[in-house]
Amino acid sequence: MKTETKKYLKIGVIALILYLIAQNWLIVAGAFTTVLSAASPLIVGGVIAYLVNIIMSFFERHWFPKSQKKAVVKSRRILCLIFAVLSMLAIVALVVLLVVPQLWDAVALLLSEVPEYMKKAVDWAESLEILPEDIFAMLESIDWKSQVSKIISTVTSGVGSVVGVAVNVVASVFSGVFNALLSVIFALYLLFGKERLGRQCRKVMTRYLKPGINEKILHVLAVINDCFHKYIVGQCTEAIILGTLCTIGMLIFRFPYATMVGALVAFTALIPVAGAYIGAGVGAFMIMTVDPMKAVLFLVYILVLQQLEGNIVYPRVVGFSIGLPGIWVLAAVTVGGGVMGIPGMLLGVPLAAAAYRLLREDVNREKTGQNTDSTEKNGETICQNTSD
Repeated sequence: MKTETKKYLKIGVIALILYLIAQNWLIVAGAFTTVLSAASPLIVGGVIAYLVNIIMSFFERHWFPKSQKKAVVKSRRILCLIFAVLSMLAIVALVVLLVVPQLWDAVALLLSEVPEYMKKAVDWAESLEILPEDIFAMLESIDWKSQVSKIISTVTSGVGSVVGVAVNVVASVFSGVFNALLSVIFALYLLFGKERLGRQCRKVMTRYLKPGINEKILHVLAVINDCFHKYIVGQCTEAIILGTLCTIGMLIFRFPYATMVGALVAFTALIPVAGAYIGAGVGAFMIMTVDPMKAVLFLVYILVLQQLEGNIVYPRVVGFSIGLPGIWVLAAVTVGGGVMGIPGMLLGVPLAAAAYRLLREDVNREKTGQNTDSTEKNGETICQNTSD
């Protein structure tokens, strides 16, 4: 009787809480947003720690793994962490050095060619005889080079005013820098004490949760962690493959900016499915400054390459690594991008893979249970027939 009373009391309390949340949804949502905003440095720090831990764990597995010397054991964590951070910084610096200078040169070249393009456009329109002659006379009298210079000077002065405005928002900039530093510090704390933090979390869960629930939660977290780890490694592998193929193809067809565009495509390919097209658009813009026809051919090439990569390489490298069929990879990217944009694309695939694996385990467990029950019933029948 007491057990039923407690059960009904819990149901009533939960129903009351849900009713209060529904009636005061705006207040609850505002409070949740405030808490989430306050905890954002910690969330970002956790994401940074998770990404760095993938590289750091790789170095730890190869940094004298069998050595039991105190000096090696004590230095393993700090040295592997330094190697991991330096590796990430080196990758970002390499991409920036390959992309930014040549992108700046391409923009400068395009601006310098604008007057010539405008003159050609005027001559072409005049040859078609679709506009009055006085308009052509007015257009030809315009000094396009000086006009472009005026536009550039206007933009420059505008930048100066923006800098003046930026001085007035130093507080917000300082807040952003402080939050970034706080995120990095929190990430370092997590990386240095990840084993101890894991033991503490398991102790709390063991103390306050039932053994069955505790085991299920730990299993779900392990599956999610495994899916995210394999997805990140697979996505980086796929980006390297795509960038390499793009660079090789551009060198074969003698497209300009081959190494830069290949690095940019590889970097943007970290965004599932749609990322490579973003890099291709920037690459086509840069190639257009040299040869518009080659820019068109490059778009055709990257479109064919992306189709082959998206239908053959990506499902095999990323889909097989996380155990998710190719059709569900595409579905997860589509739904995730529609719900949350680029973050949804990044999170959709590993979350879908985790849900797919857990559902498959549950279905297989049900089948195994049914087979076991039928086997036991058949055994009982055989025993009864034998005894008779």
